[in-house]
Amino acid sequence: MKVSVLNTVDTSHEDMIHDAQMDYYGKKLATCSSDRTVRIFEISEKSQTLVATLRGHEGPVWSVSWAHPKFGNLLASCSYDRKVILWKETSNGWTKLQEFCNHDSSVNAISWASPDYGLMLACGSSDGSVSIISSSGDGHWETIKISNAHTIGCNAVSWAPSVVPGTLLEGVSFLKKNSGPSVKRFVTGGCDNLVKVWKEVDGQWEEEEKLEAHSDWVRDVAWAPNVGLPISTIATCSQDCRVVIWTKDEVNGGTWTSKVVKKFGDVVWHVSWSVTGSILAVSGGDNKVSLWKESLEGQWVCVSDVYKGQGQEPQ
Repeated sequence: MKVSVLNTVDTSHEDMIHDAQMDYYGKKLATCSSDRTVRIFEISEKSQTLVATLRGHEGPVWSVSWAHPKFGNLLASCSYDRKVILWKETSNGWTKLQEFCNHDSSVNAISWASPDYGLMLACGSSDGSVSIISSSGDGHWETIKISNAHTIGCNAVSWAPSVVPGTLLEGVSFLKKNSGPSVKRFVTGGCDNLVKVWKEVDGQWEEEEKLEAHSDWVRDVAWAPNVGLPISTIATCSQDCRVVIWTKDEVNGGTWTSKVVKKFGDVVWHVSWSVTGSILAVSGGDNKVSLWKESLEGQWVCVSDVYKGQGQEPQ
């Protein structure tokens, strides 16, 4: 598999860029920066057009996340200023929809849940807590907070897919009986070197699993999409220079097991799955993005890597 850079976007940000996310259809790109702004671009095969510069944060903006298009063009951003801001595209352009100040320190990570769960955003903060912001679509927003989710701070959050593991193996009749979403779950990574799985029970969030394999801060977590297989899969990466794959047989009541993909030569900042959950992208301090795929023998092998240019994540 050969991967190459197809295009380069001149964002005109005035400081370091911390995140860049395409929307559901791959037609819009959102970027955020230490210059305190979020920028929206319309993307085509041959051009990129800046359509909005969103100002509202008072510190570096760490992350952006697109909601599912069934909720309109809705974008969330989080910042060192302790705020989470929701931006919405209207007939008059992009405007600030909501601003949340639920945390006592930097908000480092945000992630929208599957649209099957409704409009629901998880936010991880340096204050050690995770907040879950939700709305039924009537303009009213509610917040539930998990205090002391991670000691020192939470760096990453990722939702489990809404597909019930193993359903496709049981045939169409089973799918019809179990067409509703599964128990809501998400995974977090923190400065305590831990990975934690959380589930909703009677409207409250409880710690379901505590996963230990890293020896330094966990920088990113990514729950793999599920196409009906009985296995749940999570990828995590850390300042210990390792990427770990966690798997659990959900159908037969197994436990989470870990496998180290590789010990890299530098900090690993980000992990991200393909839409089918079969290929994992890894980005680190070596300025490369590498793609990994599990072999038939169960080993993770690098199938491609591409140089991504200069620059590193801030400490």
